[in-house]
Amino acid sequence: MAAPIFQAVPNLERIIEMPKQKRGGHWWKLWKSVALTWWDVIVDLRGSATAYVLPGWKRVVLKGNDDGLHRVVQLGGLIGLNPPPMPKVWTRKEDEDRAAQLVPNDGAPLLVVGPSANWIGKTWHAERFAETINKLTEKGGVLENAHVLLVGAPNERSSAEHVIQSLPEDKRTEIFGKEHLLTVMACLKKADLYLGNDSGLMHMAAASGRPTLGLFGPSRDEHYSPFAKWGRAVRTDWSYDKIIANRTSWFSKENLMESLPVEKVVTAATELVSDFRAEEKDK
Repeated sequence: MAAPIFQAVPNLERIIEMPKQKRGGHWWKLWKSVALTWWDVIVDLRGSATAYVLPGWKRVVLKGNDDGLHRVVQLGGLIGLNPPPMPKVWTRKEDEDRAAQLVPNDGAPLLVVGPSANWIGKTWHAERFAETINKLTEKGGVLENAHVLLVGAPNERSSAEHVIQSLPEDKRTEIFGKEHLLTVMACLKKADLYLGNDSGLMHMAAASGRPTLGLFGPSRDEHYSPFAKWGRAVRTDWSYDKIIANRTSWFSKENLMESLPVEKVVTAATELVSDFRAEEKDK
């Protein structure tokens, strides 16, 4: 559930969670929860009919995707903001305190890695993650001697096992669903680099303002790349269209990140961290 990520939003009154129910019962429950309030603005990014059966002064409804725009740019345009503001996730003091307990404060760089995703098709090979981490953190690497924080959902830990075991215990920390999402966010704010597949965690990392490198293959980086000053994408040598045209079926469970080599990722990560450090030094 994504609801916890909104818990520190300023001036928040309440969050109404909407777990799916049979026969669309979740929509009926949502409507009953909000129908007796007169709203100044109703925003519907699902394109449902809900916005039109609630009382309010103004409605903002996403009626479809514009494939010529990054999704954040499109959403900003819905409310007349061009360019749009950068995404932001607020955290609380308890989140910052917990992050300080989890992440070493010994002066070493922090590399955060998201080696999993919600679909195997866009999950880069664990062996390649392990090799990339080694190259970035080895002597002479851009993140020499870094501590590595591995993050993911509870059901994704098994797919990350190879990456976890490739690292010495004293050089790694892992969070696979056992901490609050805002604690994860507070850790991301400490990162010298976030490296991961196209996922919600990648977008959280981008919102932290820290260097974020997203790995893309069977999803369009022009629509979903990390939207931030220090957000960048590196994609497979194959284009999205070529990948989709060559997969075995619509419901394929095959990995579709084959044409993304380690050296391409290491080069992109090194350039990103170096550029970030150069600007920080000039401040």
